[in-house]
Amino acid sequence: MPSPTRDGLVVSPSLTIPRAELTERFSRSSGPGGQGVNTTDSRVELCWDVERSAVLSRVQRERIVARIGHRLADGVLTVTASEHREQRRNRDAAAHRLAALVAEAVAPPGPRRRATRRTRGSQERRLQAKKQRSATKRMRSSRPSQDD
Repeated sequence: MPSPTRDGLVVSPSLTIPRAELTERFSRSSGPGGQGVNTTDSRVELCWDVERSAVLSRVQRERIVARIGHRLADGVLTVTASEHREQRRNRDAAAHRLAALVAEAVAPPGPRRRATRRTRGSQERRLQAKKQRSATKRMRSSRPSQDD
């Protein structure tokens, strides 16, 4: 599980986003808060500039842009959290969300599917079933003879 540390945000064992590259903004949350809902800035926006990040390799940057490029605004990835009453919990939630999003985006693609063919037996069974179904429908549509 990705986790924030004093040095930065640990995305994977090989990737840690430094605190200096992360920007936090706070605003009033529309979520729960009781009497303090209109006075506390508990909503958190966590921003990370993917385009200018020094910790990403070229391949990692290309993967991020390809997979979550639709979420980037001018090369900046923004994640918000406002589900908790406390700012600290929202900060943690935003950090976990950003780390999980980046970890999924930079992960190498899975193995490619190996093309396979249907077996001859399965093809024959399929065609036989189609013929059987066709014969059944043909029998239903034929008119009964005058003898019945």
